[in-house]
Amino acid sequence: SIASADMDLNQLEAFLTAQTKKQGGITSDQAAVIAKFWKNHRTSIHESLINQSRWDNVLKNVNWRVDLKSQLRHIDQINTPVAIVEMEVGKNGQ
Repeated sequence: SIASADMDLNQLEAFLTAQTKKQGGITSDQAAVIAKFWKNHRTSIHESLINQSRWDNVLKNVNWRVDLKSQLRHIDQINTPVAIVEMEVGKNGQ
């Protein structure tokens, strides 16, 4: 729960306090150890979760524009916006 929510220190404290008050929860000593571990390893745990959830391909670049048609056979199609999106996808780390 702590890692998936990427809890900050205030959220962590509230969560651990609730866990110590819960029937069959953790002790205050266990909460202190968990808090210390999370403070020291939060960044690496978060990066590991991101890497595990990422697909092989990553988005490298996005280009987009909106065009308005000014000449068409039918008058009702003039000034109809058209979005053009170009996405470049590549392998992670390349």
